Amino acid sequence: MKTLQTTVGILSLTLAFMFTSCTNSEKRNNPSDQNSKDETRLLGLDNVDGSLEQSDAVLTTYLYMKDALVNEDSKIAAEAGKDLVTQFNDFETDRYGENNQQELKEIIEDATEHAQHISDNPIDHQREHFDILSKDMIDLIAITGTGKKLYQAYCPMYNNNKGAQWLSESKDIQNPYFGSKMMTCGEVQKVIN
Repeated sequence: MKTLQTTVGILSLTLAFMFTSCTNSEKRNNPSDQNSKDETRLLGLDNVDGSLEQSDAVLTTYLYMKDALVNEDSKIAAEAGKDLVTQFNDFETDRYGENNQQELKEIIEDATEHAQHISDNPIDHQREHFDILSKDMIDLIAITGTGKKLYQAYCPMYNNNKGAQWLSESKDIQNPYFGSKMMTCGEVQKVIN
């Protein structure tokens, strides 16, 4: 009986060791991991030269603007718009892969125009341009990546029920399009990073 227990114990340890070894081997040699790394490099997300810093700086200003619109503070939103114009003008697209540079330039050109409108207009007009600026920011982050955890939120009622998206650092909905009128209108669509 003692021999049978010892044999079963040894067999169990051997199987456990083999299972662990095979599992670790699969993790080390998983080709999808390499594909993921290659996709990251193609998208310009390898951040060799600190490129996340400039996209995160732009993102911080965008989030500050979003909070101003949530709080119905047109003046702060306008200041953030001016800051974004400066940041977009200084944005170095050559830090990203050649495949992404032209697309980034187009996104930044469009985003700059909307940030300018936000810096010069009353809150209803600011919100109209924030809708398009948010789309630009989502596209920009898709290319540049971010070091921040973000929530992509969606309000289905904005713009005559056409809906609008925005980025937030919180999963709690605070709607920049309606402010205090409909603060919690919306839902998180996606978590980024």
